[in-house]
Amino acid sequence: MSVLDTVDLSLTLDRKTYVRELRMKQLQLRLLAYELYKKKRSVVIVFEGWDAAGKGGNIRRLTEMLDPRGYQVFAIAAPTGDDATHQYLWRFWRRLLPPEEKQILIFDRSWYGRVTVERLEGFAKEAEWKRAYREINDFERQLTDFGTVVVKFWLHLSREEQLARFESRKTTPRKAWKLTDEDWRNREKWNQYAEAVNDMLVKTSTLRAPWTIVEGNDKYHARVKTVSVLVDAMANSLGIEPPDVPGGKHKGTNKKS
Repeated sequence: MSVLDTVDLSLTLDRKTYVRELRMKQLQLRLLAYELYKKKRSVVIVFEGWDAAGKGGNIRRLTEMLDPRGYQVFAIAAPTGDDATHQYLWRFWRRLLPPEEKQILIFDRSWYGRVTVERLEGFAKEAEWKRAYREINDFERQLTDFGTVVVKFWLHLSREEQLARFESRKTTPRKAWKLTDEDWRNREKWNQYAEAVNDMLVKTSTLRAPWTIVEGNDKYHARVKTVSVLVDAMANSLGIEPPDVPGGKHKGTNKKS
């Protein structure tokens, strides 16, 4: 049984609970982002997941109440130009802005393409993608040694739910642009991708930069869980409790050492 086989995709939230919990977590996240700014710290957030798993929707809810001066989203596609002429991690290193400029850096797809897409589509040789697990762990360890908080999300959903979302996109004009021939080709390789993802989760989930698998069949649950995990990770790194907000239950007191 793989890691993905253990995920409970039946988890849901009702609309009322979703709205209340999301708003509270967004407010906490906004306050924590200011603490990052004051302490000159950075957080790097990685979003990976199946096609149509909801990465864009999660990122929108995560950033909805943040000061736009303090975050940046990088949508990562195939390397071009200078990016294609350097070692694959270079294009990510050069995007790591200092905390004086941006405190929250969000990667919509990331360096993990090396051990998933590049592995399966033949863009990386076997020796290259096998070596990448160690290279990626070293890369993230250097970030955390510097004081950067690294939070990684894999958005998971069932094959049936993915098909339902594909069909919805196909018949909804405002969503049709999201569906490509590549999405259908990737779907045909579901089992191969699942194997690669399981290897990725096992070999690159470390104490300093663990993976969080987000149960994505229910979008409400997925969005609240994503922001909640980020709030806890940031508060823990800053050495405080999640801040108190109107209607919230948490106190913004320092943790005892």
